This record gives sequence, structure tokens and C-alpha cells, in this order.
Amino acid sequence: MTRRTLATRNAAWVMAITRRLAADGATPNGVSIASVAFAFVAFAAFVFVPTVSAGVRALLLLTAAASIQLRLLCNLVDGMLAIECGLKSPTGDVYNDVPDRVADVVILVGAGYAIRDLAFGAALGWAAAVTALLTAYVRVLGGALGGPQHFIGPMAKQHRMFVLTIAVLLSVVEIGAGRPAQAMRAGLAVIVAGSVVTACRRTHRILDEAATR
Repeated sequence: MTRRTLATRNAAWVMAITRRLAADGATPNGVSIASVAFAFVAFAAFVFVPTVSAGVRALLLLTAAASIQLRLLCNLVDGMLAIECGLKSPTGDVYNDVPDRVADVVILVGAGYAIRDLAFGAALGWAAAVTALLTAYVRVLGGALGGPQHFIGPMAKQHRMFVLTIAVLLSVVEIGAGRPAQAMRAGLAVIVAGSVVTACRRTHRILDEAATR
């Protein structure tokens, strides 16, 4: 299993959660699937944002932000269950990667539909999803060509979700101030631009490595 380097794995609370889940019989593949469930919760919350009152909009956005973070927690714990707890399965690499791609698309497209009443809102969500898939494709391509998989940014998965979470929370502040959700649109634009740069950086790294073999 190829893993990105994360200091969070050493956090006591993460290790405690992982041990508790292992003791309760959780599997890495099951936790990976749970990450997609949280992504769909975020999607549902986002989609209903434009259709409800301001107070409910804020609640839905907070639900989406929490679901995004729970998705990331699942992404962290599934690998720890597999490696640190020795529960890796023959299908683990598939479950480690495919649910991530589904979750990225579902969350980012949902974020676009949350601001579909703004110019380019939905389009930015789709663009963010496509460019997120591009960064993952280039990473996996590097591994398929015999080199290491590069998790460099500036807009790797955890960075995308961080930017989006901040944008969502700022949108809650905008709702309280009676302003349109410009933060969400700006956040998605940053994700799109950063993902393009990330894909280019990863591609450049792969080409450099291929040229020296």
C-alpha cells in the first residue's frame, strides 16, 4: 500500500480511535467505504443549501464541513488499520484508492451545487472534481511506470479538503452577515488552480525520474 506521509498518524487520539475500531472488528475496507458515505452526507447537505432559509443553510454547511473532516478521518484510519494493526487484505489497495476518487467527486461537485445560484458556481464544482481526479491519475501513473507515487501539492487531497472546509465555514459567517457565498466560489477556484499546478508538478517529477533511469 502506497501511503502519503502524515504526522497526524502519530497523534494519540488517532491511534486510540484506530485501536478501538480494530478491537470492535472494523476492517480497513469497511472504513474506506464509510468515507464515501460521509462524502454523500456532505453532498446532500450542499445540494439543499440554496433551497432553505438562512438558519438552515448555516446548519447544512456545518454538517457538510463536519462530514468532510469525518471522510478524512476515515481515510487516515483505514490505512492505519491495514498497516499498524496488520489488517491489510489482498483487495486493500483498490479499496484504499477508488473510494477516495468517488468521495472527491461527490464532495466537490456538491460544493458547486451549493452555490449554483452564483455565476459559474456549479461549473467550478465540476472543474474542481475533474482536476482533483487529474492529480490522482498522475500520481498513480507515476507508480504504474515503475517510480514512486508522488503526493506533492500544493493541492493534494488533504489540502483540497482543508481549503473547502475553510471556505464552507467562511460561508457560514457570510450567511450571518447577510452576504452571498463568495467564499465558496473563491475556495473552489483556488482548488481548481492549485490542482492544475499539482498535476503539472507531479508530471514534471515523473518525467525527470524517467529521464534518469
